[in-house]
Amino acid sequence: MPNRIQAFAAINALSNVARAVTSSLDLGQVARETLRALAEGLGIERGMLVLKNPEAGEAVIEAAHNMSEEEVKRGRYREGEGIVGRVIATGEAMVVPNVGKEPLFLNKTRSRGDLVKSQISFICVPLKLDGETVGALAVDLPFDEEVALEEDERILSVAAGYIAQAVRIQHMVESEKSRLKDENLHLRRALEGEYRLKNLIGTSAVMQAVFEQIALVAKSRATVLITGESGTGKELVAKALHFNSDRREKPFVSISCASLPETVLENELFGHEKGAFTGALTLKHGRFELAHGGTIFLDEIAEIPVNLQVKLLRVLQEREFERLGGKVTVKVDVRVIAATNRDLTAEVKAGRFREDLFYRLNVIPIVMPPLRERKGDIPLLAHSFLEKFAIENNRRVKGFSRDALAAMVLYDWPGNVRELENAVERMVVLSRGELLHFTDLPEEISGMRSPSAPAATSLGDAVHAFAGPLFENPPEEGVYRGVIEVVEDALVKEALERAGGVRLNAAKILGINRNTFHAKLTGRKKA
Repeated sequence: MPNRIQAFAAINALSNVARAVTSSLDLGQVARETLRALAEGLGIERGMLVLKNPEAGEAVIEAAHNMSEEEVKRGRYREGEGIVGRVIATGEAMVVPNVGKEPLFLNKTRSRGDLVKSQISFICVPLKLDGETVGALAVDLPFDEEVALEEDERILSVAAGYIAQAVRIQHMVESEKSRLKDENLHLRRALEGEYRLKNLIGTSAVMQAVFEQIALVAKSRATVLITGESGTGKELVAKALHFNSDRREKPFVSISCASLPETVLENELFGHEKGAFTGALTLKHGRFELAHGGTIFLDEIAEIPVNLQVKLLRVLQEREFERLGGKVTVKVDVRVIAATNRDLTAEVKAGRFREDLFYRLNVIPIVMPPLRERKGDIPLLAHSFLEKFAIENNRRVKGFSRDALAAMVLYDWPGNVRELENAVERMVVLSRGELLHFTDLPEEISGMRSPSAPAATSLGDAVHAFAGPLFENPPEEGVYRGVIEVVEDALVKEALERAGGVRLNAAKILGINRNTFHAKLTGRKKA
């Protein structure tokens, strides 16, 4: 009995199948192209790729050739059901010379009309991965009782092997997507945890005011301008605003306006069209587009060139812009948070910063205090950094000695929190024991106090430490009054800070009544 196709036609068909399988990572597209190649090479009338769906407990049609959408939807097979179900259950191919004479043939898709009158041959071969049947490839061929179908079966089995590799690749892609999704979710939760409001450290009154502002402003879309010296934590506040807002699931995109030349900065902010300039081989999305739906943080905003300030002003006002070399207006939904360590009011007066842009940015101002104005927070910050770097560097460091901590509180920290963080990291890395001592401090900090001076161990020692020098050179008002006024002033100030500015609570901390505290506070202000 002769074969239905010639050897050359079979080889050509398989070559086209192999090309189809390697043309895409999309399994559906691969299956459709494969069935089309088989239709052209083998003359199949209909074809379908059926894949097992373990969750549904059945196999469904993944792709089909010459079948309607409704017919595809009807193609669902339980294991062992009909020809397709049996092939998937047994892992063995089945050839039906005439479907009209085969009781197992169910025609579930109802794509073949009256089976009794049909002149159709049906071949179904399994798809196997690592010895497991994951689906089936099935085709309809014109019936011819004079033609053998063994060669067609072999060709379809080879094609099924190709498709099985495409299924493997699809599984790998889905597994990688799932892994990346889980990793992204884990990272996002970590970021949300890292930048939760409660993880910003500070008990001083000035920091409590900052926390209150963040809590009030975070959920709005108002533009925020964060000012303060370098190293005070302006970017940390920006991230706290974003991750405590309704935009937390969207991107947080940051850029330093001081680190790039004007042309590069414009390109980074707004992107460019393909062919906008030499080397612009593809379209590039700028930071504003990348931050769509989320937040963009413009650090060192005072450094942005005047020419770019006009374009930035338009984005703030209209939420739209054009890419470099482009004519299409791009609209974005972005919350803008800016930061600077310079006095923008002075920059406006000097003509280096547009006044209208300043007012657009300064809708909600947040001022980050320097560390020297919140020295009560230094021990908390220092211990927090110590725990962090001890874990990162696998060091068994548990704390600071009293003289080391006292020296750190006395130091003014011109580099602010960033300088403190770097100093603690250096101390932890170079530590030789479980306690960090005065001698472990960086030289610029230890130079603020003689290492030979004993640390105060009691209230009497503390009084001797600061009052002793006054006896050597007594002030005009006398040592007693000089010491008492300084101590009283310090106590009132400290109590107010710890009480968050509430006078009644500050008086309770000091153990005096409200009227006495008010009198001392009034006298302090007059002085």
